[in-house]
Order: sequence, then structure tokens, then C-alpha cells
Amino acid sequence: MTERPLRVAVLGTADIARRRVLPAMAQDPDVELMAVASRSGARARELARQYGCAAVESYDAVLDRDDVDAVYVPLPVSLHAEWTRRALTAGKHVLAEKPLTAHAHTTAELLDLARTSGLALMENVMFVHHPQHAVVRELVAGGAIGELRAFTAAFTIPPLPAGNIRHRPDLGGGALLDIGYYPLRAALYFLGSGLEVVGAALEHSGGSAVETAGAVLVRSRDGVLGQLAFGMEHAYQSAYELWGSRGRIRVETAFTPPADHKPTVWVTDTHGPRELTLAPHDQVAATVRAFVRAARSGGNDPRAAAECMQQATLLDAVRARAGR
Repeated sequence: MTERPLRVAVLGTADIARRRVLPAMAQDPDVELMAVASRSGARARELARQYGCAAVESYDAVLDRDDVDAVYVPLPVSLHAEWTRRALTAGKHVLAEKPLTAHAHTTAELLDLARTSGLALMENVMFVHHPQHAVVRELVAGGAIGELRAFTAAFTIPPLPAGNIRHRPDLGGGALLDIGYYPLRAALYFLGSGLEVVGAALEHSGGSAVETAGAVLVRSRDGVLGQLAFGMEHAYQSAYELWGSRGRIRVETAFTPPADHKPTVWVTDTHGPRELTLAPHDQVAATVRAFVRAARSGGNDPRAAAECMQQATLLDAVRARAGR
């Protein structure tokens, strides 16, 4: 017997929800969009009309609905903990935008609540669901570049409008949580757990109330160093490179590729340079599918919870090392 679709409501009308996640959910046969909630009734009605679902002006009202199994939380970071906690307490599975919370101790609390409640709590980290990174990891594990010696990653974006929430410290803005998240998570993906932050700097430009750029030096348990850079006043860059004892691998358009992008993995080894061209893959749709699987399985995925916790701990360590 085919399982019925997962009935999902959305708390908020953020840009990431409108552009990427809601279209993917609408196209997934295992998801049924039930409601869009916003404190602005006009915004809720506008978005709900596109998907033929209910418009609600109260987040609490969504959590009280019996026809909602799960919620997607694309709210500002400062609101993630409150509404994720309320949703879990109401018995709903949760897909929350990254980072799950601004602090490791709060992340640990919510992960524990989800585990004891038998509910899925998933941080919306989409790039890890793209197979190009698994291909790279397999190449490294297979010895394509010899012993891994170093890792570099960068994610930078052009300047944002002055009113963008990333400029507001009260909403959890700043380059670290929103932009720096990507190279840090990539370091965990390739270098493994237990990363030590041995250097970090967070910079404010032009009197900004939040950090606009940063650089981090991490060391793995095996002594591999990772150099990570991020910022939100830069030319666009989304790439990482792994250097080994006999070669290197580079990936560009690494973190936010469009669904029709054909990834290229550049490999330089003892035989010279070569390019591996991979098939396009929709990482947003893959993330939605992963969330549905997690909800249907009762949400008990210790590995995913451990990765989320490691990321939260790493973000805290960067702030501490940078003296912020």
C-alpha cells in the first residue's frame, strides 16, 4: 500500500522558501502543502494562492492543525529555536533552515527533544545531498590524489541591500552563520568529525553591526589542515579544493548549483589533469526527499543528528577563537 503524502505547512515566507524549497515540495508526489503562515496576511495569501493551500496569519494556528504532519521553518535564525521547539512539542516533524540554532547548547536541546519525541528534525543543508561531493570523497578514499594533505573552501557573495536580514544582529545575521556555514560544513564532510579550530578571524566592514567576512583554520584528527574563507561583500565564489601527496581535486559551483548545472570535477594526478563531467542533480528536491524519508522512519537518524551537532559546535568554536 502506498503511503499518503507528508502533509507540510510553512512558517514564514522567506526568499529561500519562495524560490527554492516550496517549488520542490510542490513537485514532490510524497508531499502535500497544506498551509502557508505569515504574520502578514497578504504575504500568506499571495504565496498560498500559488500552491492552492490555506493562508494562515498565526504560526501557532498552524501547529494546532490536525491535518499538518510537518512544518518547514525558513524564519530568521534568531527565531529557529522557539518555533522548532513549539513545533516538536506539538508533535510535528521539522525541516528548519540552517543553522538550526545560533548556539550549540540550544541545538543539543532540540535534537534531544526530537529524539525522545520520535520526530524528524532536519537542518536544511542542501549541498550535502548533491552526489558530486560523494564522487569526490570516493576519489580521495580510493587514493586518486594520494594521502590527503590540505583542504581549502570558499563561499562569498556580492553585497546585499542594506535592509537585508543578514545585516541585523538581532535576527542572527552576519557572514558566519549564513555564509561561513558552507565551507565549515564542507570541512566536516571531507575531514571528518573532531575538527579543531586553530585560528579564526571575523571582520566588520564600514562599521557594520555584524561580521561581513571571515577566515578559519581547522585541523583534523589526522593532522590535515583546512583553510576556509567566507564573506558577503565579495565577488561570487563557491568552490573547494583537496590537495594530496600526489595530486589535487577542485570543484566549483560547489554549494548552490542550479538543478540543470552539470558539475565538473577537476582532477590533477600523476597522469596529468582531467575533467569528470557529472549529470545534473536537483539538490533541493533531494533534500525534500530526504526529509520525507526521515519523517516516515520516525526521525531516528543518529548520524544526521551527530553531524548537525558537530556543525553547531564548530560554529561556536569559531566565534570563541575569533574573540566574538
